[in-house]
Amino acid sequence: MSYIEHPPAHGGSRNWSSPALAGAERTGLLLVNLGTPEGTGYWAIRRYLSEFLSDRRVIEASPLWWQPLLQGVILSRRPFRTGAAYREIWNREKDESPLRTFTRAQAENLRALWPEERTGVVVDWAMRYGRPSVAERLQGLVDQGCGRVLLVPLYPQYSATTTATVNDAAFRTLMRMRRQPAIRTVPSFPDHPAYIRAMADRIRASLLTLDREPELLIGSFHGLPRRYVEAGDPYPGECERTMVALRRELGLGAAQFPMTFQSRFGREPWLEPYTDEYVGSLAARGIKRIAVVAPGFLSDCVETLEELGSELREEFLGTGGTHFHLLPCLNDSAGATMLLDSILREELAGWQARGR
Repeated sequence: MSYIEHPPAHGGSRNWSSPALAGAERTGLLLVNLGTPEGTGYWAIRRYLSEFLSDRRVIEASPLWWQPLLQGVILSRRPFRTGAAYREIWNREKDESPLRTFTRAQAENLRALWPEERTGVVVDWAMRYGRPSVAERLQGLVDQGCGRVLLVPLYPQYSATTTATVNDAAFRTLMRMRRQPAIRTVPSFPDHPAYIRAMADRIRASLLTLDREPELLIGSFHGLPRRYVEAGDPYPGECERTMVALRRELGLGAAQFPMTFQSRFGREPWLEPYTDEYVGSLAARGIKRIAVVAPGFLSDCVETLEELGSELREEFLGTGGTHFHLLPCLNDSAGATMLLDSILREELAGWQARGR
């Protein structure tokens, strides 16, 4: 299915023959992931980081002092380092980040299960930061005749810095719409049976491909400043729910499958234990073979492929480790499709009068 550019939701005239005003009403499904730069050059990375780090959900600091620091010191330097990381994992065949590749594929796979002509469901995807934006794709669904839209933030565990900011972007778009669709937002799914089953199957299958069994399996989640949790963010509890369910499914204890947190930024305390410090101490304790999985990411991205797969690997091997394996996320696997299909069936209850 091809998509065309639509005029901004906040202005411009509408054609009375718009699909939104005629024909059978459809249901839109919008998968939303974090975001990605358009390229790996300085200015593309700078635009992306500026949008991302200007979100008050992500950086809960006063713009009066944060924006001068961000636009001056941070964005004059950080795009070089971030650009190098993206170049290392860039999908050169499609000239895009793996996150965009996998998110698009997830939508296409789901669309094949829910063909529009038979189900009345229009499946699309967007990025919270960068393009395609939530605003343009939400407006696009309305223009295709969707009077109802199910918004699916692709984050297994809830945080105000992820799930909530996707919802914020959608709600801001609705505020500029003359004709608003009905909206449902999908809740987080940290221990959803379909998610746990798919992740456990993915882990088992990946471990079977290794030449030597790892001595330790580590679950690494994206970190969060401690003060966000103290303010009420439920994220670490949801990460723990994922780990408890995965350990049960895999038959492992906490000592065999510990939980850590990566990607800390700045000097303030973040959720612990820190992945890099924990892994850096293992070889000295006699643990030389490890596998790492990232159950907080539905798709592989720069935080998994470069931060874990490259930086963490080098650190572990540099401290005396001998075998490091990064296990893949669900990506565009059958398990990811079945998970999204399960969520769709549950969340569309009452909206879809006819079964598929």
